[in-house]
Amino acid sequence: MMPEAKSAEASAWPALPLKEWEPTRATLHMWVQMAGKVRIALSPRINHWWDATLYVNNSGLTTSLIPYGQRAFEIQFDFLRHVLEIRTCEGDSRTIKLAPKSVAQFYQEFMGALASLGFPVKIWPMPVEVPNPIRFDQDRTHASYDPEYTNRFWRTLVSVDSVFKEFRTRFIGKSSPAHLFFGSFDLAVTRFSGRRAPERPGADAVTREAYSHEVISAGFWPGNEGVIDAAFYAYAAPEPPGFAEAQLRPAAAFYNKQMSEFFLPYEDVRRNPDPRASLLDFLQTSYEAAADRAGWDRASLERQPNTNKESVA
Repeated sequence: MMPEAKSAEASAWPALPLKEWEPTRATLHMWVQMAGKVRIALSPRINHWWDATLYVNNSGLTTSLIPYGQRAFEIQFDFLRHVLEIRTCEGDSRTIKLAPKSVAQFYQEFMGALASLGFPVKIWPMPVEVPNPIRFDQDRTHASYDPEYTNRFWRTLVSVDSVFKEFRTRFIGKSSPAHLFFGSFDLAVTRFSGRRAPERPGADAVTREAYSHEVISAGFWPGNEGVIDAAFYAYAAPEPPGFAEAQLRPAAAFYNKQMSEFFLPYEDVRRNPDPRASLLDFLQTSYEAAADRAGWDRASLERQPNTNKESVA
């Protein structure tokens, strides 16, 4: 195992063992799902569900501006002050304290705050993409909040978001923003070949829209109890022949047959003397392994060297 990273890197890439904060992760996931569901309920539909995401910002996660008729508002999770804030374009706001409380209590406070600001929104109160879901208004099982680990999670997202954005600049084809999906609770960045993908047999509406076109995607996932600890992932859809046998860098990357994805443990990245370079290596080698095997037109889709922004900065 590599030695602990230097102190500056350690604060940017903090330890995030799932066993230390799983109850908080599970509770926070439900709170973030509520915010995401409000955004998708009120926003114009964007391809591949890009209207269902949140973004990393200077204190937490934000929905960005959500339209509401002639008005608009933003929902912000602040992991420095540990509050959720809803702010309108008229300057009004409501604040909910982030603290140990049940999902049911948070749901009541959240929907009440929206209504008091003049935004009576209806959302489907059933969580998605989780095992054994419990309706928000009935969930008194998840009620944990550890401010230390929530802050670590956000600080990790800040570092990962920065690397994802750098990786994105290398591609001039269609690419998603670096954004967090409320369902799977992962920060992802996805590249597209521009070609339509064959329809998946038996795919539901969500999957059909997500994978209507060929993609190579990578992301960061805080983990899930009983499945995997915090890790980076990469996959291609559809997966080209031979992708699973590709030799990626760093050497700690491995292919999971059950999930049809490559994974790289977060712990290996954060302990690397250069976490940024280590993560970029994983992103680049997984992309190249998939793009070459799938026959993407890389010469047309990738930015050539020396064509960056120096000339206009």
